[in-house]
Amino acid sequence: MFSRLAVVPHPPLLVPELVSGAAPDTDPVRAECLAAARELVARATDWVAVGVDPSGPRTLDDVTGTFAGYGVDVPVSLAEGATAEDPDLPLPALVAGWLRQRVGARRVRVHLVPPDLPPAECAALGGRLSDEARAGEALLVLGDGSHRHGELAVGRPDERAGAFDGDVSRALAAADVGALRALDPGLAAELGADGRAAWQVAAGAPGEWRCTRSAFLAPFGVGYHCAVWEA
Repeated sequence: MFSRLAVVPHPPLLVPELVSGAAPDTDPVRAECLAAARELVARATDWVAVGVDPSGPRTLDDVTGTFAGYGVDVPVSLAEGATAEDPDLPLPALVAGWLRQRVGARRVRVHLVPPDLPPAECAALGGRLSDEARAGEALLVLGDGSHRHGELAVGRPDERAGAFDGDVSRALAAADVGALRALDPGLAAELGADGRAAWQVAAGAPGEWRCTRSAFLAPFGVGYHCAVWEA
């Protein structure tokens, strides 16, 4: 079973080389993500990660990739000494590898799930990952909130975005797995909150959880959640 998990977003803006000149907006998000990752590595240097991508379900391990597709060739690897290359490594896996390197974790095994994975299947996967976790592993959960906040929204603003991400933020801060499991997949999809599936996987990990860190930021019209839970 996992004894600690961290929730972070996975926008390219976390990588400084990709966002030169946007420090006031990007630094706070990056700082929160790195702080959560440091708390995770303080407990475990081997991580299991869950992220959302249309290519899921699949698992990635011991491979390298690059952020070149996002404008700058910033190489990352999912494990120390990994040599196999994946030129199309999805964004959640790239960010998981980047965080691993920045905080000194040894490896991260990334499980990708499709954005439309039903809540019951998300919870079941969380239970399986916990049961299968190797001794000393921790869980990294990668997912973004709604991209429909305010005038900078992707596409069009949606007045429901604030309430939705407010519910997510409160659930993470309270380690309320019931509230996370109750998130509506249809509403999440309408709001562009693909992180819903990853958060509901986390909600399926058994344990009496308490939150030790939480934050919510929404630069550029996208909601970003960070949290750390301990069992």
